[in-house]
Amino acid sequence: MTAPVIIAGGGLAGSAAAAGLARAGVKVILIEREAGPVDKICGEFLSIEAQHYLGKLGLNLAKLGGHKITNLTLARGDKSVETALPFQGIGISRRDLDEAVLTHAEACGANVLRGNAINRIHEDDDITLDVANIGDMHTRTLFLATGKHEMRGFRREPDSMDDLVGFKMYFRLGKAAEQSLAGQIMLILFRGGYAGLQLVEGRKANLCLLVRRSRLQAAGGKWQALLDDLCDESAVLSRALSGALPLLEKPLTIFRVPYGYVYRPNATDDTQIFRLGDQAGVIPSFTGDGMAIALHSAALAVSCYLSGATAASYHERLSSGISGQISRAGRLYAFSQNSGLQAAGFALARIWPQTLRLAANVTRVPMRARL
Repeated sequence: MTAPVIIAGGGLAGSAAAAGLARAGVKVILIEREAGPVDKICGEFLSIEAQHYLGKLGLNLAKLGGHKITNLTLARGDKSVETALPFQGIGISRRDLDEAVLTHAEACGANVLRGNAINRIHEDDDITLDVANIGDMHTRTLFLATGKHEMRGFRREPDSMDDLVGFKMYFRLGKAAEQSLAGQIMLILFRGGYAGLQLVEGRKANLCLLVRRSRLQAAGGKWQALLDDLCDESAVLSRALSGALPLLEKPLTIFRVPYGYVYRPNATDDTQIFRLGDQAGVIPSFTGDGMAIALHSAALAVSCYLSGATAASYHERLSSGISGQISRAGRLYAFSQNSGLQAAGFALARIWPQTLRLAANVTRVPMRARL
């Protein structure tokens, strides 16, 4: 089977690109390995930039019932500091958001093939995808949007891999804790990592955290033991989760994510393979804005494709726009990992809360790069 454009992956980046191409009249096939909606490890915070790109696609965010977020709280130990965000964010689950954008892409005319894993991609005279249940599919233009998952034949080659382990769990909070968390995103610093806690649609609270593998091992490799340990260190987290009911049978987990990675083209690249989202750049969770980068990359790739620009040109423009953002987020992450700097930074934030607003601004997709 041959198609003008194939998109590998139906997450935010892939679905947004499919919708954008289909709206422009391009025949596009999107291949998604999951047969239906799934939960994903993500802070699930939609910044103003992410909202901008979803609005340009014609998606009505109000219908999704996300939780409006106007404030940021930074916590460490039993202390916290709160400030207003420079914009109104939205807390919404990736399960609902990804499904909404994928359904929207179908409505725009994209041919979406669900429940079909891509086993391998290779290049010859054209680009060939070995797709489970279908066989070989051929195209001259591929949008690679497989998220944090590596694809055989097109693996990323980051300079280094961190030893962070990521966890995500939904909770039903107690009434007082839910009221306290309403309208804000809480970032919690602890030894060897940090966490984000916020409400999403349906009054669910999303706890997403990154922790050094050594600390997880010290907790016997057990989620509940780790969570108890973190609550012992953070009175703020302990109060928030007191009496909370877990909503997933077990937490979602992820390991060895190449934070700080930015793809840059080389002379051997195929001229028509566009990398989107985490395949193009991976920003540290909670210190950056991964969903906005995914949507920005989709919009830029669609614009470049429609104008006849090569994938190499697209990658140059994308890396130029997001490299600084990812680098700054990486420095904030490294800052949080040093106990002395973490304590000093937290003390500064308590004296001058505007530093939190500054951090939120410098880890967004820069204005000059937005479409």
